[in-house]
Amino acid sequence: MKFYYVYILKCKDNYLYVGITSDIERRVIEHNAGKYPEAYTHSRRPVRLVFYQDFTEPNQAIEFEKKIKKWSRKKKQCLIDENYDKLQDLSECRNATHYKYNSDMELDL
Repeated sequence: MKFYYVYILKCKDNYLYVGITSDIERRVIEHNAGKYPEAYTHSRRPVRLVFYQDFTEPNQAIEFEKKIKKWSRKKKQCLIDENYDKLQDLSECRNATHYKYNSDMELDL
């Protein structure tokens, strides 16, 4: 069975880089070796693997990568730290129109 990995690297400048690969060990070695000079991590080496999630379906991995690339650093750090309660709090909608924060809206119970 083939696996696909979504991973987060911590760069020397503390930037969190999100990527996807089918071979996590090889890819981290490539990042640290500077195999691709045009790669974002090339000037931020060394990098350290701080999180990965494996998938058996490539489309699921691609969707997860796209999703967490858009996350704030705080949310990514919660994922790395396995702090799922705080991750949930950071993921909640805080807009004034959200039912939790709008006292003008009535809830139908």
